[in-house]
Amino acid sequence: MPDNPAAEDRRPACALPKRAGESLVLGIETSCDETAAAVLAGLASDRNAAPTTRLLSNVVLSQIEEHAAFGGVVPEIAARAHVAALDGIIEAALSDAGTALCDIDAIAVTAGPGLIGGLMAGFTTAKALAFGADKPLLPINHLEGHALTARMTHGLAFPYLLLLVSGGHTQIVLVRGVGDYARLGTTIDDALGEAFDKTAKLIGLPYPGGPNVEKAAFAGDGTRFALPRPLRGTARPDFSFSGLKTAVRQAAESVAPLGEKDVADLCASFQAAVRDTLADRVGRALDRFAADHPSVATPTLVVAGGVAANAYLRDGLETLCREKEWRFIAPPLSLCTDNGAMIAHAGLERLLAGLIPDVRAVFAMAPRSRWPLDESATPLVGSGKRGAKA
Repeated sequence: MPDNPAAEDRRPACALPKRAGESLVLGIETSCDETAAAVLAGLASDRNAAPTTRLLSNVVLSQIEEHAAFGGVVPEIAARAHVAALDGIIEAALSDAGTALCDIDAIAVTAGPGLIGGLMAGFTTAKALAFGADKPLLPINHLEGHALTARMTHGLAFPYLLLLVSGGHTQIVLVRGVGDYARLGTTIDDALGEAFDKTAKLIGLPYPGGPNVEKAAFAGDGTRFALPRPLRGTARPDFSFSGLKTAVRQAAESVAPLGEKDVADLCASFQAAVRDTLADRVGRALDRFAADHPSVATPTLVVAGGVAANAYLRDGLETLCREKEWRFIAPPLSLCTDNGAMIAHAGLERLLAGLIPDVRAVFAMAPRSRWPLDESATPLVGSGKRGAKA
């Protein structure tokens, strides 16, 4: 990407120019199986209010086809695909935004958690760009990207409650400010996205599991199979999905060989159990937030992460919020799955807040495969030499 006056000639004629006082952030995301980059323009607002933003570009390349034959993401294949595609994705994001690298005020990049090979591809590229263009480099926690997306899409003020549901994480988090998070609940075994994928595999549905389970469930009877609602009624708003996955396997074995109707009913019953479980677990967290923050006039629940794209589960959470007189926010579907826009926004928030790390520390930093959003929380699962998973 040449950094010279001639770059002006390659900008789209319809491009929106940078406005007075705005900052431009390039966001790069390579934590799993999407190679993504975006350019976001933003202007600081009041201390607690969200920045005023304009998403100038958001380019995402999915690797679904590369991994479909294996029934899941293969880390080595993902890392190689990121290396092959990333330069072109970044160039496309800059071109779509009508800008050049020299115009960017900071580069934000996912530094964890995720698959280490993919993280290394993105982080190394971002380091090279930041060094070559003399730009600040902002290492971003991927989960913080999800946590702050609603401030980009809805201008949401702090504090609010976040339900983060993805392939690797299922957590309820109190979002008090940029870099200020308190985990209220988490999964004690499988993440919800993982449970969707494993359920799909158990009953013979193709990868990616989550969307295919949702699609099959449309034609199913959610009352046919009596599946458990794990941890329902317990005081702490934690989650458990391993037993539910096992119950699906046992139900499938009881009616094998599976016909199309059996698969649809299993998917519908699985989703009904998940919906009830989320309503119970999240409901506990809503009550706790309301008790701890009585001065918040309009308490808000944000759902984010790949599983937030599931319309049936979103409807259940929206119903819960309506019953409890809470505001419910779910980002657009394109911003639920991994993307560069959320990383650019998290970087913008940190840039505007003056949270710019020392350049030497950043360039000495290595990406982290595990990086809890609330690092003070006691890990319930997956703690080891690589750190706490949740």
